[in-house]
Amino acid sequence: MLTEKRIRDAKPGPRSRIIWDSQVTGLGARITPAGAKSFVLSYRIGKTKKLATLAKCAELSLKDARERAGRELAAIRDGEADPLERRKQAREAPTVQDAFDRFFDEYAPERIRAGRMTENTARQYRLAASYVRDALAARPVEGVKRMHVEAATGHLKPVLRNRCLAFLSRIFTLCERWEWRPQLSNPVRGVERNREKARARVLAPSELEALASALDEAEESAPFAVAAIRVASMTGLRINECLSMQWENVDFETARVLLPETKTGERTVPLAAPVLQLLQGLPRVAGNPHCFPGAVRDAAVGYKKTRAVFLDACARAGLEDVRLHDLRRTVATNLAGAGLNAFGLRDVLGHKTLAMSNRYVQSAGDALAEAMERAAGFAAGAMAGKGGDVVPITRRKAG
Repeated sequence: MLTEKRIRDAKPGPRSRIIWDSQVTGLGARITPAGAKSFVLSYRIGKTKKLATLAKCAELSLKDARERAGRELAAIRDGEADPLERRKQAREAPTVQDAFDRFFDEYAPERIRAGRMTENTARQYRLAASYVRDALAARPVEGVKRMHVEAATGHLKPVLRNRCLAFLSRIFTLCERWEWRPQLSNPVRGVERNREKARARVLAPSELEALASALDEAEESAPFAVAAIRVASMTGLRINECLSMQWENVDFETARVLLPETKTGERTVPLAAPVLQLLQGLPRVAGNPHCFPGAVRDAAVGYKKTRAVFLDACARAGLEDVRLHDLRRTVATNLAGAGLNAFGLRDVLGHKTLAMSNRYVQSAGDALAEAMERAAGFAAGAMAGKGGDVVPITRRKAG
């Protein structure tokens, strides 16, 4: 009969040996020539005799080993997978890294070809994967729990953490579709997101003027990056949409540009006269189809290069806390202040829903105040008998 003392005192011999328990049939303690001691379980599947290791003797008490052996034998009698088969399945079970590989090697390319995902979105997903890979990649997909997701993302900054959680949620939803996890078992479900404060930075006219002067100084060394920034500041296009513009899609006669790939799919954008004038003045690089070509043949000027030029110009202009996307927000806010409603903003800016457009309408701020000032001045002039001339209402004399 096995006892804790007998196991502890057992000495290694020239060959592995097993001391069998008389209380639980099939349970034994194996001692190897090197002195390693493990609990093992002998059982039969049909006519095949098998021997499975349960745990090291140092990791499990004899009492717990007997209880575990009893559960394993009961499961085998009920027709469940035996310990060796479950161990094999665990070794062959897809890991989170396998899910990442399938997503980026198969799923994402298919979505891009179908026009349901952009290359930029795929790049953002790869970035998100890089932040959680070390913590999750080796785990079996089916074994990932909410606590693992929280631990993998808990150290990230709020906005980045939310992006990583969104990516992981998509991954585990796909794992359910691929039958790698039970349905409705997404471990990201229920993980609380961080609150994000909406950015409201809008450039004032004086700041745009200062930025324009700084861009003039950078034009000689980076003409195409500067031109792309100027187009973004006049159109409200995302900077990547500007950089992707190609000459074959610009129609100077109808003042339109076709953007084949945007966050909302293909769309046509009207171009104002200053934008057309800027584009007409750009040199065309032979063999490069892009309006804003880069140093690499057939490629556009890169985002990193454009961002560096922009940040350098902002620094020289004395502008603080300014990002490239703030140009788009500035255009949107000014359009809202000029009276364009949320539906018009949605179409001009290429939003999927009204939610973001409504945000610009609500934050029109100075532009709305200026419009109200003009309206009040017009009314004050009319009431003062000046034929509707604009008169600041604060300057109107009493009587």
